[in-house]
Amino acid sequence: MIAVLLPLACPGCGRPAAPVCPRCATTLRPAPSTPAPDGVDVWAAAFAYEGVARELVARVKYRRAHAATAWLADAMAPLLPPPVPDVVTWAPTSVERRRERGFDHAELLARRVARRIRRPVRRLLVRGPGPAQTGLPVRERRTGPRFSARGLVGASVLVVDDVATTGATLAAAADALRAAGASRVVALTAARTPPPGRS
Repeated sequence: MIAVLLPLACPGCGRPAAPVCPRCATTLRPAPSTPAPDGVDVWAAAFAYEGVARELVARVKYRRAHAATAWLADAMAPLLPPPVPDVVTWAPTSVERRRERGFDHAELLARRVARRIRRPVRRLLVRGPGPAQTGLPVRERRTGPRFSARGLVGASVLVVDDVATTGATLAAAADALRAAGASRVVALTAARTPPPGRS
């Protein structure tokens, strides 16, 4: 009923669409080529973090938009190179952010991606205290959050997140997973911020 009365609007043109109209989807640019963060064997990202892609990520992050989550997961899953990791996890948001929103957006994406690639999804990481990465200057982002693994891992792991800027969050996640026995760490994000000086 809500979807009929208040149809979703395309973030590019404002026309009714769930979550983006075909015309605006053609404006999405591929993620820029960037080396994988330390400890990550392979890193793939669907889009450059700009324009329509930025708004789609925001809808997942702040509004729990199911249509945007499913659409982004559909774009992310085919980017995984073989072999497909044994298990899927995510880089958890801070406790404060999860409490404010009532959900963890990275978990929503991870569960959708896991369904697409037919792999189990498990909460393997715990985030230590500290500020969220969003809004921090680049210099402070490079230190990244602190993660610890929930027990021994002993498998190849796919870490899912919404967007990466410096890669520090993915590197911190990989460090914790490898310390717990992960044999391989692959990272997959919906978007990637272009390096400084590139647009």
